[in-house]
Amino acid sequence: MSDRILKLGIPAGSLKDSTAELFKRAGYNIKFASRSYFPTVDDTEIECMLIRAQEMARYVANGILDAGITGHDWVLETQADVHEVCELVFSKVSRRPVRWVLCVPEDSPIRTVQDLEGKRIATEAVGLTKSFLAKHGVNAEVEFSWGATEVKPPRLADAIVEVTETGSSLRANNLRIMDEVLQSTTRFIANPNSYKDDWTKNKIDNIALMLQSCLAAEGKVGLMMNVHRDNLDAVVGSLPALQTPTVSHLSDPDWVAVNTIVEENVVRTAVPELKAAGARGIVEYPINKIID
Repeated sequence: MSDRILKLGIPAGSLKDSTAELFKRAGYNIKFASRSYFPTVDDTEIECMLIRAQEMARYVANGILDAGITGHDWVLETQADVHEVCELVFSKVSRRPVRWVLCVPEDSPIRTVQDLEGKRIATEAVGLTKSFLAKHGVNAEVEFSWGATEVKPPRLADAIVEVTETGSSLRANNLRIMDEVLQSTTRFIANPNSYKDDWTKNKIDNIALMLQSCLAAEGKVGLMMNVHRDNLDAVVGSLPALQTPTVSHLSDPDWVAVNTIVEENVVRTAVPELKAAGARGIVEYPINKIID
């Protein structure tokens, strides 16, 4: 065991619980104490700190943290010099990317980005919004919003740029999505200098491997079955395999065992087809991790 410590940033707020759950599935148990910003983890080589996702990239870039988890949007917003180790497609609601969208009230006369010339836009992502407007050659006043951005149009702002996963909050506030500014997913980032260190790089890469293996296993299950050799081609031909299935010898030379991984949502149709093709003793089992 090394006496080295990896300083790891865990996103506070809405991503905290889903991040902890992902780490738990990967084998790292993170526990949060009331009012403490330093969660404990059952790995003596890791020291965790709760940091807002919006600030994570900045603290990783300046070396206060060796690595952390945050959105790609906040890396761009802060223009932080970090190394993106891997993409982790998970969020507080779904496994879809979050979207930063340009919105106006449903009854607003604003229909295009060009209509925002000289208007006021409220957002938490000031840098992203200014870059978006610059690409369209539009000059507008972009002001930082401290929260409750959806309620600001039309009295406090002509438009907003806000993050959404489902769009339900925007619809509830009678807002119309006019354009998409950016799509973003969660990233595992590292300080470039820390990542040059062999021990730190190895530690970060190992964590990334385990986190990605859990995400790769989502929605998948294993299927194993016994198949008479005469029916093997028919069974394999109807198998929705993730990869080439494993075929193993059994004590009876006329039979083989077939093992594969499939999407869970196809099992209900695949199993009857496999049985009809000659598979017997079909067993479905959960998959926790998939490592290529």
